[in-house]
Amino acid sequence: MFTEAAAEATHVVNELPMEPIAFGLLTFTGLMSLLFVTFAFRSIGTRH
Repeated sequence: MFTEAAAEATHVVNELPMEPIAFGLLTFTGLMSLLFVTFAFRSIGTRH
């Protein structure tokens, strides 16, 4: 009886809110947008 309870306790499944590829695509999109924002301000210091 104890082994059945222990076997049930170790079987924990955490569902992801979305597909794993979506996490990668969102991260890639976010980092690329930050790159473009940084790239847009690259010559601000040389204007003055």
